[in-house]
Amino acid sequence: MRFSSSICPCPSTHSLSSPVSFLEDPGSWQLRSGEEKAFQFYKSCMDTDAIEASGAGPLIQIIEKLGGWNISGNWTSLDFNQNLKLLMSQYGHFPFFRAYLRPHPAPPHTPVIQIDQPEFEILLQQEQEQKVYAQILREYVTYLNRLGTLLGSKPQEAEQHASWSIVFTSWLFQFLRPQQQQQGQDKLFHVVTIDELQEMAPAIDWLSCLQAIFTPMTLSPSQTLVVHDLDYLRNMSQLVEERLLNHRETIQSYMIFGLVDTLSPALDTKFQEARRELIQKLRKLKEQPPLPDYPRWVKCVEHTGAFFEPTLAALFVREAFGPSIQSAAMELFAEIKDAVIIRLKKLSWISEETRKEALNKLSQLQVEMGAPKRVLKPEMVTQEYSDIQLGPSFLQSYLNCVRSLQARNVQSFLQPFPYHRWQKSPWEVNAYYSISDHVVVFSAGLLQPPFFHPGYPRAVNFGAAGSIMAHKLLHIFYQLLLPGGCPACDTHALQEALLCLERHYAAFPLPSMSSFNGSHTLLENAGDIGGVAIAFQAYSKRIVEHTGELTLPNLDLSPYQLFFRSYAQVMCRELSSQDPQDPHSPPSLRVHGPLSNTPDFAKHFHCPRGTLLNPSAHCKLW
Repeated sequence: MRFSSSICPCPSTHSLSSPVSFLEDPGSWQLRSGEEKAFQFYKSCMDTDAIEASGAGPLIQIIEKLGGWNISGNWTSLDFNQNLKLLMSQYGHFPFFRAYLRPHPAPPHTPVIQIDQPEFEILLQQEQEQKVYAQILREYVTYLNRLGTLLGSKPQEAEQHASWSIVFTSWLFQFLRPQQQQQGQDKLFHVVTIDELQEMAPAIDWLSCLQAIFTPMTLSPSQTLVVHDLDYLRNMSQLVEERLLNHRETIQSYMIFGLVDTLSPALDTKFQEARRELIQKLRKLKEQPPLPDYPRWVKCVEHTGAFFEPTLAALFVREAFGPSIQSAAMELFAEIKDAVIIRLKKLSWISEETRKEALNKLSQLQVEMGAPKRVLKPEMVTQEYSDIQLGPSFLQSYLNCVRSLQARNVQSFLQPFPYHRWQKSPWEVNAYYSISDHVVVFSAGLLQPPFFHPGYPRAVNFGAAGSIMAHKLLHIFYQLLLPGGCPACDTHALQEALLCLERHYAAFPLPSMSSFNGSHTLLENAGDIGGVAIAFQAYSKRIVEHTGELTLPNLDLSPYQLFFRSYAQVMCRELSSQDPQDPHSPPSLRVHGPLSNTPDFAKHFHCPRGTLLNPSAHCKLW
């Protein structure tokens, strides 16, 4: 048996599942104002000659607006809260805490302001091995030194300010409380008013800062907030007050270094290379695989998509997700859903009462495909973005877009929103299930080659997009697999199946430089295995009912072999692109784990019994 995921070419990044094709060449389209701004922004992002010619000049102008920096001998000690307000509202940098709007989990999903701990790019964790911890500190200091010299500082002065920033960061980090500890104390969040928070953490002018961030909302001292860690905010406030009395320059250095790091994606290559080298060195110290070196256009598409999402989404859907594709995708989904229903009716460990509840829940499920409903409205493509002024430098264009996006996000929360808010862009290769809205979402980017196409052999569509659809439908029932999640079920049989699953995945060798926790990935492994089995069941039913299945002439594969090959092709990817917090198994295990638990795979690829990809026993969960 010679089947391996390594023979499957991974999907190209430069495909229809991104707006790059029409950003680079709008062709003969008659561009409106909003569309034109999106194209202009993308072109300015790709104009690296102009960005390099500007150098650090635009950034230095911003620093001067914040009072300068005594790293270059020109510093005016401005009002701390005024600077903090500018950093957060005008430049998108949150040095001491994060503040954002989120919909309340219960209907009518009214907006809630949430205050969280800041995000530290570099985790200064004392519990790390002392040698590794010291190396991390050295690399971080080297990085900050480099930023200082790029801004015109002498090396010795840059090193002094870098040390101040490191010390201040480590103090803040000591105040953080691990999420596990918060959960253990059953205090995931506190509800307080702005007035109450002002008393607890007086160094921050909370009303003024939050009002600047969330304009055009109208806030008052009685406005309620959701806070995750009040102890952190109290300690942070005390530290800031102490530093403001005697060492204001340390706070200024900390804030400016953080601002430069935040804006590095919009700066010239010297700043970007400094940051990239830091991240790669830290990943190596933590024994993580290096990040891939993406071409410039990938980043420019990401930026343009983030700032002009409604317009680009409407254009992308118009270009790549027409009615025929949507109709074929919905037909595939209906067949996958029918196969899930059949599976639920045959599950041996589920009780009759729970089975009825599960089937009822599945019948009430909503499905959205392609793009959010709001994107499909004609006015979305014609957005004017009148508040965005592009130029004269790319950094200034970038910041204008940051402010516009922040204002639009706030405005969207203030308007009635009767349907599901998409978590991802339509062109992303993505699918997910929303528990709160009971809706499953499949983006237009997913319903493109190599995952799906109406003209593909059905084996390809069922193996790739169909397996993903089945996996996401199984997310609805993950609660049943958790301890105590199905008290009326045959818990002994269920636990035996889950233990079998853990042992099954533990038998596979891990790729180099990858970490794997069978318990952490158990639910997603169950989804992968069930997704392949259900999609294959649906495909087998389809091929019996409809004759004349297409094959690919250049591949000596039967339709059933093509089904499994299609699944493997879309699961294979570079290990280095995997997020350490990803709840899925490494790519090779996402291929070999489900296929080796599928007897039909071994049958159609003639795998000898007792081998790794055809074990003597299989796990029977779904």
